[in-house]
Amino acid sequence: MITALLIDDDSNLRNGMKGLLSLYAPDIEIVGEADSVKTGISAIEYHQPNVVFLDILLGDGTGFDILEQVMQRKGRLSCHVVFITAHEQYAVKAFRFSALDYLLKPVDPEDLNNVVDKIKKTLSASDNYAHIDLLLENISKKVDKFKRIALSTSDGIHLFEVKDIIRCESQDNYTKFYIKDSKPILIAKTLKEYEDLLSEHGFERIHQSHLINLAYLKSYIKKDGGYAVMADNSHLPISQRKKERLQELLKSM
Repeated sequence: MITALLIDDDSNLRNGMKGLLSLYAPDIEIVGEADSVKTGISAIEYHQPNVVFLDILLGDGTGFDILEQVMQRKGRLSCHVVFITAHEQYAVKAFRFSALDYLLKPVDPEDLNNVVDKIKKTLSASDNYAHIDLLLENISKKVDKFKRIALSTSDGIHLFEVKDIIRCESQDNYTKFYIKDSKPILIAKTLKEYEDLLSEHGFERIHQSHLINLAYLKSYIKKDGGYAVMADNSHLPISQRKKERLQELLKSM
């Protein structure tokens, strides 16, 4: 049985989550509830849950305040965190860069099922929750472009500098990352998801299967249908509709 804690200042939303969990995740046991930063910290320390469903905005602060204070007092976090938010687009972006799970209000049962599956996989793997540090770093700095990204694999969560990512390659519903001075890493998310995250960091989709960091583009070869040569000596095809866009980018660089 997985133990869980609900932290939300709206009792109706807590009751709604309890109902959804009882229907769609009967192996998750709600061991406690809290409605503020103060009571949330106490509940986490008392119950030591496997997972915390945490609202962002609370009456006396935020869910981020809870994480910061627990980590300051304990030195580390030892539970899985799922944020629940109504909008907070900046926070959602930070969650995605930090490989953190979140649910949008009103909570969709299918989204909840997906998150519960991830919780089970995460709890079965060794996790030092380093991505929580990354989240708090990104939230506290309030910068538009996050410098590091957390990538979640079956064996844990790995943190990388965004600037060190050479390219990403689609493999069905997975994405393979090629990273400077590291082995390739396979992530169970689509290339489209990472295109959305990385496009403002100098990444360009040159083909349905390839997203490249333009900083590592060595050559654009026009013969043989056109292809890109990357710093890792890979030769990548360029789709017909992307060629003009790529040539414009290269002229402006």
